Amino acid sequence: MNQHPIFSEHPGLIIVFAVAVVIMLLLDLGIFNKKSHVVTNKEAITWSLVWISLAMIFSGLVYYFAGAAKFYEFQSAYWIEKALSVDNLFVFILVFKFFDVANDNKHKVLFWGIIGALVLRAIFIFSGAFLIELTYLNKLLGLAGLEGFKYDINLIMTAFGLFLVYAGVKSWSSGDDDDDEDYNNTRGARLIRKFFKVSDKYDGDKFFTYENGKKLATPLLVVVAVIEFTDLLFAVDSIPAIFAISNDPFILYTSNIFAILGLRALFFLLDNFIHLFSKLQYGLAIILSFIGIKMIISPFYHIESIYSLLVIGGVLLISVLASILMPEPKEA
Repeated sequence: MNQHPIFSEHPGLIIVFAVAVVIMLLLDLGIFNKKSHVVTNKEAITWSLVWISLAMIFSGLVYYFAGAAKFYEFQSAYWIEKALSVDNLFVFILVFKFFDVANDNKHKVLFWGIIGALVLRAIFIFSGAFLIELTYLNKLLGLAGLEGFKYDINLIMTAFGLFLVYAGVKSWSSGDDDDDEDYNNTRGARLIRKFFKVSDKYDGDKFFTYENGKKLATPLLVVVAVIEFTDLLFAVDSIPAIFAISNDPFILYTSNIFAILGLRALFFLLDNFIHLFSKLQYGLAIILSFIGIKMIISPFYHIESIYSLLVIGGVLLISVLASILMPEPKEA
């Protein structure tokens, strides 16, 4: 892997990324979705194409300024996050169903959920990159005055790899355990109820309302908190996975954020065309296990990012084709 982060050599890319994200968020919230409304399939497809196109354009800039290796790293990390996020969206569907959220309020919940994800992912990625740099075994042995090994093993990366292999095996055999979960008892819901008295009724798309002269949180605020904590839990899988692709925090963060920003549009497509993803569980299990193995063997054998990208893309394509050709019964 290239050890030189992009932001130290091409700081202009940071400005381009920040400006693009801020402008698109302002357009999304302030103009195109100023009022809560039901997102149609046409609108969801349009926004999905917009966000994917922006990610591809940005990856083109990465290729132009930093070369093919960084381009493949960005593409691999982007599609890994995109794929793993679909599993996250399945749970979002269950959360909205559990709390009986109106269709025209879902976009607002997802928007604020993604704003929270922007901050949390930055903390995870940059702190993770810092810790990984400190935990190379040869460096630790050198500090202790001992001779290092031939292969430079990283303790955190190895632990991440073992965890992802376990997560992949567990994902392959997981059933519909989330279907019966009581989301009122999740940490996010309990946190809101700890600080606010919550009304039993929604008040449009408002997070707070007044009843008998008292200010109360609405159930919609509880839903946002549950979505945030759900994303936090899923980040435990996705963040270690992308560290197998690159050690450049700028590549990891920008690819992650571009993938997350397209989640709202993807959610509404998934909600309406869920049959196209019925076999995705098995594809994600394979991807997680592959990435975990890659992390474990990386000190001994490095798999180039372009080959990782081909594996990820191939597994996703086969998963979707299998879902279409072998659909689940309607009851499922």
